[in-house]
Amino acid sequence: MLESVFCVALPTSGQVLVAVGVFAVIVAMVIVTIIFKWGSFWFQAYMSGASVSMASLIAMTFLRIDHRMIVTAMIMGRQAGLKTDRESGMTTGRLQSHYLAGGNVKNVVQAIIAAQRAGIDLDFDRATAIDLAGRDVLRAVQTSVSPKVIHCPDNSHGAARTLSAVAKNGVELRVAARVTVRTNLERLIGGATEDTVIARVGQGIISAIGSAETHMDVLERPSQISKGAMANGLDANTAFAIVSIDISDIDVGENIGARLQSDQADADTRIARAKAEVRRAEAVAREQQMKAKVTESQGNLVLAEAKVPAALAEAFRGGLLRNQAPKLLQNENNQQ
Repeated sequence: MLESVFCVALPTSGQVLVAVGVFAVIVAMVIVTIIFKWGSFWFQAYMSGASVSMASLIAMTFLRIDHRMIVTAMIMGRQAGLKTDRESGMTTGRLQSHYLAGGNVKNVVQAIIAAQRAGIDLDFDRATAIDLAGRDVLRAVQTSVSPKVIHCPDNSHGAARTLSAVAKNGVELRVAARVTVRTNLERLIGGATEDTVIARVGQGIISAIGSAETHMDVLERPSQISKGAMANGLDANTAFAIVSIDISDIDVGENIGARLQSDQADADTRIARAKAEVRRAEAVAREQQMKAKVTESQGNLVLAEAKVPAALAEAFRGGLLRNQAPKLLQNENNQQ
């Protein structure tokens, strides 16, 4: 009974051959699938000398990483002679990590290649940090190699085309400047942007014009504006290094000092008129008061005059006037 059970449980040679054949077919299909899907990329990287394994290509597919871009980036770096060591160089794993972090792999590789060609020290770690910070690392390298010009003031958004400043003699000058800047890669992370540079340059130009004795001094030597602005360290703590500040346009505006003096004179005139009107009103009021006092005195006089007849009548009734009359006549005769 046991022998019959073992005989039934063990597969036959034909079944083994069938199982082996099925397994071989599955393995062949897997190999064909791998070759069909990733073989071309692996072969391309292999022929270019880039270190990209088949396992990393398969892993990139499951991680939803654009393996075509990673392979292209590795080939570009290899052909450009970039470092590929695991500590500080560019490897497939580090490119994958940067891609998963939301970085622009192609931009980073192109920036490193451009920096290497220009003799700028830019390693993979700094390039990826700049890219993840939201800065365009390729554009930063290009600006570092070839300085760019920014306008002060920035009139790209419909703002004023010139800066307005007043010299000590009160004459207004309208100035426009072109600022040539170069990217400072060491301060690109955490450094201020172009808006800060434009604001500082504008402040420096206004201060330089304001310190001039007359507007003619500025018109004769516009270079003193740029020299005065450059001397203040306007690019401190920014992502740029200012190469030069050039005055592109300068116009004479209003004589603000004379206008202010005229406005002050008008204000003084109005104040003097107001004070004179106050004095006139006080004089008129005083006159009315004097007239009222005169009228009051006249009334008192009339009242006093009205009392005289009554007093005389009272004197006649009392016989005061009759008794005194003979005495008065006798005194006059004695005197004669």
